Parts: sequence; C-alpha cells; structure tokens
Amino acid sequence: MDKPMRVVVTGVSGRMGQMLVQTLAASERAVLSAAVERAGHPWLNEDLGRVMGGAETGVRVTEDVDAALEGADAVIDFTAPAATIAFAQAAARAGVAHVIGTTGMTAEEIGQLAEPAKQTVVVRAGNMSLGVNLLVQLTKRVAQALDDDYDIEVIEAHHNRKVDAPSGTALMLGAAAAEGRGVSLDEVYARARDGITGARDKGRIGFAAIRGGDIIGEHDVMFAAEGERIILRHVASDRSVFARGAVKAALWTAGKAPGAYDMLDVLGLSEQ
Repeated sequence: MDKPMRVVVTGVSGRMGQMLVQTLAASERAVLSAAVERAGHPWLNEDLGRVMGGAETGVRVTEDVDAALEGADAVIDFTAPAATIAFAQAAARAGVAHVIGTTGMTAEEIGQLAEPAKQTVVVRAGNMSLGVNLLVQLTKRVAQALDDDYDIEVIEAHHNRKVDAPSGTALMLGAAAAEGRGVSLDEVYARARDGITGARDKGRIGFAAIRGGDIIGEHDVMFAAEGERIILRHVASDRSVFARGAVKAALWTAGKAPGAYDMLDVLGLSEQ
C-alpha cells in the first residue's frame, strides 16, 4: 500500500477508542481519517486532539457515520451490539472494511453481520490480541488430547465497568474447548452457579467472571482431573495490545474479498 490506510474510529471517547487513536498516530501504515461518537455526546463537533487533552488534529468528532466513511478504507469498531450492527450496514453501503472488537453480541446479532459481509470485508473477534488467539488454538488442542475425565472451567477477570459476562474472549475459549471435544458450546455450556447446584455434570464447560478495579483482562482455561490440573493463561497488562491487533486487522483487509473473517484469518492461524 503506497498511501497510508485511512481508518475511521467509532466510539472514539471510550477507552478503546482513545487507545486506537493513539495507536494510529504512531503507525506509519495507517492514519485516522474520521472520529465518530453517538448523538448528543459532548465531544461532537470538537477537535479530537483538544478533547483528548492534546494538540489539535484537525479531525472533528462527528455523529454522521456516512460522511465519516466517505473516502475511508476501514472502520474499527469497539462499541455496543446495536451500534455495531448499524455501523456494519453503513460500512457495507460505503464498501469500507469493518473491524469489530465489540463484545456481548448474541448469536442473533452476530447473524445480522452476514448480509454486510456479502458486500465488504468484516473481521470480528472477541479479542484482537495475538496472545489470546494463540491461547484459543492451544485450548482446542489440549481439549482434543484430553477426555472428559478432565473438567473444563474458563475463569476471566475484567475491570468494574465491563458490562457483559462472560467476556467475549471467555466464550471464544469455551467454544474452542468444545470444538476440541467435537461438540458445540451450546450443548455443554454450564452457566454461573449459585445456591445448591448439585454435583458438576461431566463434560460440561463452566464459566466464572470476576469484575473489579482496573483489571484489563485475564483469562484462564483450567483442565481439572483427579490428581492434577492443567491451566492455560493469558494476562493483558496494557490495553494497547487490543488496539495494535485491531489496526493489524484493518491493514490486513486491504485487497481481501468481501466475507466474514476473524483474527485467526488475520494471523494465518485459521487452518492450523
């Protein structure tokens, strides 16, 4: 690519939105072309650099998604499910690649991304980091190697402002473990336990969510049997790992055919 990729960031005032702006500012291969926020937000029509506490950038925050996408190559979106679906439709109309880091989407909501993916490149992942996507592959392989004498539990921890649980990453890991055992996660999903639950059902995959302070993201996949436990772990200590992964995904979309992709495709791990 001769010219830097022009990237739009949605939900620009959020933690990930601001981290994406900083990551793009440091990139030699991509630039921020527009910044989007929801209607009524106090940042609207303000210079993005100034409201982020720095020098003016000449990029004004807008709620006009179609105008923001005009002339752009990709949009990176860490917002909320309903907003993401609307952005997907707008990106498809504009022929702009859509990189989605939004979590908490239901199967029905994810299904609504299928139509936009017929018109443009859609990359969606519960987690954009290289380490987590390697952990997904490891989880699948360990689950393949061990029988159901090993109970599987996914434990995740995040900051106290996260609104969905289990995290999208935890669900990715649970789905990978289920796939390794040749079943779907829906068949074996053990939801949060409370009260007199009875003994653990063999073959189920359990989840536990911790919320507190400023924890960025911690995920453990535990395989527990009589006499031993195997624990696979990933700890994110800096939110920039997600932003760098999202920018990498945006750059990867250049020249790709319309379709639905994930980070395993971006990292060349999908066939492993």
